Amino acid sequence: MLAGMAEPDRIAAVRRFNRFYTRQIGVLRRTYLDSPYSLGEMRVLYELATGAMTATDIVRALDLDAGYVSRVLRNFEKKGLISRKASKEDARQSDIALTVAGHKMFAPFETRSNEQVGGMLAKLEAGQQDRLVRAMGEIEMLLDGSDAIETPSYIFILREPRIGDFGWIVSRHAELYWQEYRWGEPFEGLCAQIVADFANGNDPQRERCWIAEVNGENAGCVMLVRETDEIARLRLLLVDPKARGLGVGAHLVDKCVQFARAAGYKSITLWTHSILLGARHIYEKAGFRLTSSEARHTWGQDVVAEFWDLEL
Repeated sequence: MLAGMAEPDRIAAVRRFNRFYTRQIGVLRRTYLDSPYSLGEMRVLYELATGAMTATDIVRALDLDAGYVSRVLRNFEKKGLISRKASKEDARQSDIALTVAGHKMFAPFETRSNEQVGGMLAKLEAGQQDRLVRAMGEIEMLLDGSDAIETPSYIFILREPRIGDFGWIVSRHAELYWQEYRWGEPFEGLCAQIVADFANGNDPQRERCWIAEVNGENAGCVMLVRETDEIARLRLLLVDPKARGLGVGAHLVDKCVQFARAAGYKSITLWTHSILLGARHIYEKAGFRLTSSEARHTWGQDVVAEFWDLEL
């Protein structure tokens, strides 16, 4: 059969699945998640919750009608949920972001959405959950066109740590940093202490750890921990070499930023080193700014420690 043609039974199967899944997640209801807003409006809020955007960005990201997006944004602005300021890159555009009131309104519905999906997954055993996530990843890749011959297909998820993951975080940091930068003791001990502090006493309302999986294997990690009531600290960002170039690091950092905003932090700080070019690029792209640096001799090497901050 030629590309672009589809048999009637395949069309019917896809439509049947669409009917099933839209009913499963409740998108046919007049409002979404018992909020005052439709699914389209909540998707606009979700995009804004991940960072400032222009109206054009939202139209492109969601493939929505520009007039509809404009009306939604005007309504949000009247209610004090968003703010606008002139874009530095294009004077014809305005950068749009959620206000404090907007984040406060959106946060419980984001939590409710996670709980809804979590409840759906909880009905399945762990192996069945993995099968479901892999199948959804396959659907996404096929329809998005990201499984082109020249691009190896992959299935990527972020999840909370499981048994054994904390040990993996320590060992993988120690192995990779020795292989790539010859960082020796006490670097592994430092990683172990950070992980132990988190594992033994984290506050799940304000502190989190995420593991990135690619094709069912651990491929990255990050932690967000409390520094003060207003400041969060990003720690132990790692992307395994087999997953570099797939956007894993950016997704991990974005997850930290989203969570920090929802948890009520005013800023995020982090400590890195000038030699870690990949990580520095991710931080800069996420909006972090280098605030200070200092030369040190540590872990057996001459390094330049850097301190980066992001205002939320």
